[in-house]
Amino acid sequence: MIRKGMKLYSILFGVCPKCHQESMYVEKNPYKLTDTLKMHERCSHCNTKYQMEPSFFYGSMYVSYGIGVAFAVAAFVISYLLFQTSLVVAFLAIVFTLIAFMPVIMRLSRNIWINLFMNYDKSVTTKASRK
Repeated sequence: MIRKGMKLYSILFGVCPKCHQESMYVEKNPYKLTDTLKMHERCSHCNTKYQMEPSFFYGSMYVSYGIGVAFAVAAFVISYLLFQTSLVVAFLAIVFTLIAFMPVIMRLSRNIWINLFMNYDKSVTTKASRK
């Protein structure tokens, strides 16, 4: 079970890595393409600054590559091995999968990247809720 306090919760739901109380993103729907990567500057609950330094999220491109490879391998295995399609169809399945899941991959990579540098802090959550 995934619950607040776990890194996986923050990664999957895109919430503040410190308090897990609010979304880091202005728009919760990643498929609203104009706002896919628009983030709040700070958490309104615990005041955590999301972009710790200029160009902080450039590092998430490395994570994005790994996630993209995982999605591509999954698409290949499902199409080629499970449904026994031709290599051309398997290749098209990979391309379609990467295009269809691009907003999700971009957000997941940012979520993973920021969670590498920040941890959940229960004391921050309780202090902020007392204010």
